[in-house]
Amino acid sequence: MSDLHKEVSELERKSATAARLFDIRRIIGGLFVVYGVIVTIAGVNPSDADLKKAEGVHINLWTGLAMLALGLFFLIWMKLRPAQVPDEAPGTPES
Repeated sequence: MSDLHKEVSELERKSATAARLFDIRRIIGGLFVVYGVIVTIAGVNPSDADLKKAEGVHINLWTGLAMLALGLFFLIWMKLRPAQVPDEAPGTPES
């Protein structure tokens, strides 16, 4: 009986780790931060042609900063409210 209990607790621990690892907020936040850095760097020194196309607005800079802010929001949200693993999976009968 103790081996079964040990296996169940090990599976629960792995499930909780997988739920935190594959939290969608981590993926979305990370991608927005990476792309935000790239777009911000591209927008720091725009060419005259780029400014003319955007009617004088530093669009890459502002878009990059907005993407950075959104990505950081998702990552901070994930830190403040980590994913909770449900006690039991839906559709499984109680023992």
